[in-house]
Amino acid sequence: MPTSYQAPMRKDQAKARTHSQSEETNMQSENATVGDVLRGKGSEVFTITPDATLHNAVEILRDRGIGALMVSNDAGQLCGILSERDIVRKLADTPGQTLPQLVKDVMTEKVETATPDEPLVAALKRMTAGRFRHLPVASEGELLGMVTIGDVINHRLTEVEHEALQLKQLIVG
Repeated sequence: MPTSYQAPMRKDQAKARTHSQSEETNMQSENATVGDVLRGKGSEVFTITPDATLHNAVEILRDRGIGALMVSNDAGQLCGILSERDIVRKLADTPGQTLPQLVKDVMTEKVETATPDEPLVAALKRMTAGRFRHLPVASEGELLGMVTIGDVINHRLTEVEHEALQLKQLIVG
């Protein structure tokens, strides 16, 4: 072995490290917005009037396989949201007397909404902090749809699968 040869040292191979599992990289998603999720799932929104009974609401939730209804008045203005959680709380408070009650007496009146251009990570943080799973999407007073925590997770899983496929194609060539 020549005398000028020196074996590689650990510091010679030091490279900048990346973190593949940070909040920024997990939710970056090419700057995904609430509108991106809404375009993927569709904009159908199920509503009920404030004067309908909880029995009517429960039937709609069951038949549609959904977890919340937007409550809107005759003019189509959003005036609340009725979720399964609202109904369960009322069931606990008034056992056997719940279904005849009116939606307006059980619904959540203070409804947080998102705009289509809101960053997805911001919407997800609000949903997590507020402990709610359904977020209506509105723009200029018009209800455009609703996204759920499940929709956000599904959107991100689809993106991760796409990223994995791209990496595989890059490796295979």
